[in-house]
Amino acid sequence: MKRLFLLSSILLLAVLTACKNEGKGEIQMVSPIQVYEAVYGEDSLQLLDVRTEDEYSVSHLKNAQNICVTSGDFRQKVAALDKQKPVYVYCKKGGRSAQAAAILKEMGFTKVYDLQGGITSWEQNGLETIN
Repeated sequence: MKRLFLLSSILLLAVLTACKNEGKGEIQMVSPIQVYEAVYGEDSLQLLDVRTEDEYSVSHLKNAQNICVTSGDFRQKVAALDKQKPVYVYCKKGGRSAQAAAILKEMGFTKVYDLQGGITSWEQNGLETIN
């Protein structure tokens, strides 16, 4: 009987935990091709290059806004974005964009996408950058 009660309790806890996390949404890793299709096919997306201004000036993706994740006013600047619209973030290889994506989710953004491999992966796929 104890065993049945314990098993039932564990099952109930697992179901409740799954329901609790269902609405939060996770940060989705997306490929360069998926981001390319979104950038060139969706008018309402927000594309953030979270690298430094110097890195951005060398090359960046079409229609990207540069808001450096390591700047002291990152949260203030991204607070002006629409939390209901998709936000795609990228950096050079993925470390800083993961940090930025986590901050965006914490701030209540609902659709956050992180370019897997960053602009390096984008360029390796032969996709266009603005120089």
